[in-house]
Amino acid sequence: MEKLRRQGLIWVLLCAGISVLWGTWIARGEDAWVDFRAVYAGARCLIHQHNPYNVSALEREYQSEDGQRPLDSPSQLQAVVYCINLPTTLVILAPFAVLSWGPAHILWMILTGIALILAILLMWNAGARHAPRVSTLLACMIAVNCETIFAGGNTAGLVVGLCGIAVWCLLENRFVRIGVVCLALSLAIKPHDAGLVWLYFLLAGGGYRKRALQSVIVTAAIGLAAVLWVSHVAPHWMHDWHANIAATSTHGGINVPGPSRVEDGSIVSIVDLQAAISIFRDDPGFYNIATYLICGTLLLVWSIWTLRTRFSAAKAWVALAAVAPFTLLVTYHHLWDAKLVMLAIPACCLLWAEGGSLGKAAIVITLMGALLSGDVSLVLFEMAFGSLHTGTNGILAQAITVALIRPASLALLAMGIFYLWVYVRHDTGPRGVEHSAL
Repeated sequence: MEKLRRQGLIWVLLCAGISVLWGTWIARGEDAWVDFRAVYAGARCLIHQHNPYNVSALEREYQSEDGQRPLDSPSQLQAVVYCINLPTTLVILAPFAVLSWGPAHILWMILTGIALILAILLMWNAGARHAPRVSTLLACMIAVNCETIFAGGNTAGLVVGLCGIAVWCLLENRFVRIGVVCLALSLAIKPHDAGLVWLYFLLAGGGYRKRALQSVIVTAAIGLAAVLWVSHVAPHWMHDWHANIAATSTHGGINVPGPSRVEDGSIVSIVDLQAAISIFRDDPGFYNIATYLICGTLLLVWSIWTLRTRFSAAKAWVALAAVAPFTLLVTYHHLWDAKLVMLAIPACCLLWAEGGSLGKAAIVITLMGALLSGDVSLVLFEMAFGSLHTGTNGILAQAITVALIRPASLALLAMGIFYLWVYVRHDTGPRGVEHSAL
């Protein structure tokens, strides 16, 4: 067992190293670290007492900084100068914005890499206690598919890393204060990534509810300071923020989940359920409501069962394995957010250790979720099937299009439903160690 764990550690680190090196190599292109450029420029705009949500002010701030690249395409322009980040994100990244671009983006990528790789290692470690080979396989699959994070510098890399670290700290009852701070920071930067994970600890009760409340208090303090600062600099920032969201979410915008982004047959990086449902009817009023009904119903079942069931570490891992894909499905998310599926590694290993058909189903479904929401594997999928003719005329053609164009959404939905069923219907890990609620 120890030999397998040592070998597993080497393989996970090797795969993570591939992502770092490959992502850094990709970053030599025109879109290098474009996501971090956007939040960096926004934070500097705020520091210099300018409205970061004003397009003209943000563009001037961006162009005034050394080392910034020209915004040659409409997508680059939208990604950088239409700021949709929360004020808390800009405030948390302000220490980086004090620095010039060179050291700022290097330090940011180092911090992101440390947080993300550490989180993957912690999830691998939690799963390796039960099934080292399975844990290594899944962790390697996720670790080798993180190139977009290191090429674009999106805050999701740090947020998912902090969220994974927080989950491990709280469930293992080790470094709990660090876990509370990590969860608070991830909530402050991207609440739509960490929100449902936080909700689990709130609903779990006992000491976990206390930790959840502590983290949200820290988040609220950061949020209050951020809103006061931004409101002082730009009293009408909220109107501009909503305008930016609308501009990037309308037809032709970079954040539109509809088929207008895939008319050329290519696979885009949006993984939420809206992206799949929009193939059948490209109407936000339809695909948003349909997504909320489907995911809302499943999350309601998950929430009620969490309130009713007695806590155990094994059940907690299964609950988080279910809520991670639902997090990605219910609201706007990209491939870089999808690394949150790492939370399913321990639950999959627990089911595999029990043996039987359920364990085999767990590894197949989890592996498909990791594969089809991964950077390299999704590109390979596109290379294999992207040349096939697809269309949206007729239900059969639409179904084929969804399978070929939005495989990540379908895989995550299957993963969420499977782990929710296990959570509600199966007594997971009877031989596992149960923890009290702190």
